[in-house]
Amino acid sequence: MPEQHQDPGTLVVAGQGYVGLPLAVRAVEMGWDVIGVEPDPLRAKRLQAGESYVDDITSEELQAALGTGRYHPSQGYESCQDFDVAVITVPTPLRDGNPDLSYIEDASRSLAQCLKKGATVILESTTYPGTTEELVAPILERSGLQAGPDFHLGYSPERIDPGNKTWTFVTTPKVVSGIDAESLTRVQAFYDSVIDTTVPVATPKEAELAKLLENTFRHVNIALVNELAMFAHELGIDIWQAIDAASSKPFGFMRFTPGPGVGGHCLPIDPSYLSWQVKQSLGRPFRFVELANDINDHMPDYVVRRATAALNEQKKPVNGSRILLLGMAYKKNTGDARESPAPQVAAQLKALGGDVRACDPHVEPADDLVELTTEELQRADLVVVLTDHDRFPFDLVAEHATHVLDCRRVPQLRDAETL
Repeated sequence: MPEQHQDPGTLVVAGQGYVGLPLAVRAVEMGWDVIGVEPDPLRAKRLQAGESYVDDITSEELQAALGTGRYHPSQGYESCQDFDVAVITVPTPLRDGNPDLSYIEDASRSLAQCLKKGATVILESTTYPGTTEELVAPILERSGLQAGPDFHLGYSPERIDPGNKTWTFVTTPKVVSGIDAESLTRVQAFYDSVIDTTVPVATPKEAELAKLLENTFRHVNIALVNELAMFAHELGIDIWQAIDAASSKPFGFMRFTPGPGVGGHCLPIDPSYLSWQVKQSLGRPFRFVELANDINDHMPDYVVRRATAALNEQKKPVNGSRILLLGMAYKKNTGDARESPAPQVAAQLKALGGDVRACDPHVEPADDLVELTTEELQRADLVVVLTDHDRFPFDLVAEHATHVLDCRRVPQLRDAETL
C-alpha cells in the first residue's frame, strides 16, 4: 500500500459495493480512519474476513486495509459517532419506473443520529437534480443542526468504471459541489486527499445533472448504433466496417458499438431518473431517453431472433437445440451482472425450448454455469458471445464451435456471424 499520510480524521462510507469499497480502501491508504457500513450481513462478514466481492479491489488489497487497523467494516452505524466526513454510496434502483431513494433516506437518517457540528456529508449515489438539497438536507437537519451554518453538505457523482485499468477511482477527475462556498471547500478538500483531480461546480444540482448527462449521452448513442445494426443487417451492410470507417475521422465522431443490450446501473437506470424528473416537474416526456430505453431494452429480443435464424439456417429449431452463451456479466472483464441483458437472452431461449448453457469465469455464484471446454463447444449447436471477456479462449471457440453468433465482434472470431 502507498505510504500513509497523517491521520486526517474519521470517514464513514455508507455502502461497500462497487463505489463505496474502492473509496474506503483508497481513503485508508491515504491515512483516513474508515468505517465502511455494509447492511448486508453476508457481505459484511466477507469484508471482516478480508474477502473482496468487488472486481476493482482484490482480497489482498482489502486484507492490507484491514491490517492497518484503519478500516472497520460494520453492518450498522453504531461506531459512527463523531465522524468528520461521511459519503453516501448506496443503490438507487428504479421501482416500476419510479426512482427508489429509500436507501439514501435510510443512510441519511442513520447519519443524522451521528452528526456533529462541523462535519461534512457527501452524496455520491446517482439521482435526479435536487436530491441533495431537497431530500438529504432535511433528513440530516433532524439532528437539530442546520445544513450550511452547522454542517457541510455536497454532491459528487461516482465515476467508477469496473475493470478499467487506465481510468481508475484515483485517476478519473471527480466533479465536486457544495450547498454553499464553505461546503464546496470541504467537499473538494476531502476528494483532493484521495484522488488526483477535482472539478468544482456551482451547486449540487449541476453536479447531479452532470452525472445524468454523461450516462444519457452514452445511452442514446448506444441505442443509435444498436438500431443501425439491425437495419444494416437487413440491408446486407456490415455495420462494423461502417463504424471502423467512420472512426477514422479525427474530429466530429465518437465511436460507439452495438451489443446485446445495456447493463449495470448507469445506462439502464440513470437516464430514466432524468426522464422521470422532467415528466414530474415539467409535464413533458424526455423523448430521446424514452426512445433509447425502447431500443436498448429490446436488444435481447433481437439477439434471440438472430439466434433463431442462425439455427434455422442449420435446419434446426430452437426447441431441443443446445445453445452455449458466453458471458453473463454486462461488460467485459468484470463479474458485474447488474441489469445484464444476458439473463434475458437465456430466459427467452429456454422459453422456446432451447437447451441453454452459460459460461462466465467472472460471475458469482457459478452453480448454474458451465466451464468452457472443447467438449462444450463441439456439442453446442450454436454459441452466442454476449460478453467478450479476455479470459475466454476465443481461439478455441473459433476452432471447435459449429456456428457462432458474435454480439461483440471478437477479433479471433473473424468467420463468426455478427450483429
